Amino acid sequence: MIYTVVWTAKAQGQLAALWLRATDRRAVTRASHNADQLLRRDPETRGEEFFGDRLLVEPPLQVVFSIHPDDRQVEVEEVW
Repeated sequence: MIYTVVWTAKAQGQLAALWLRATDRRAVTRASHNADQLLRRDPETRGEEFFGDRLLVEPPLQVVFSIHPDDRQVEVEEVW
C-alpha cells in the first residue's frame, strides 16, 4: 500500500538547518529522499517503535514519524 509522506513545518526546519550545517550536503539530501521512498511503502515495517511513534535511521539522519493508516499518510515529525 502506498502512503503519502508529509513533513511537518518543524521537521522541514530541522532538515533545512541540518543541511545548512552539513559537511556533506549530498548525504543529507540523499538520506531525506531515501526516507521518503522507504516511508511511502509499508511504513509499519520501517524503523522501530519510539515513544509511541516510530524512528527510522537513514544515515546521517534519524527520522521520527507517525502513521495514519486511515488516511494512508505518514507524518514526519522530527529529524536530527
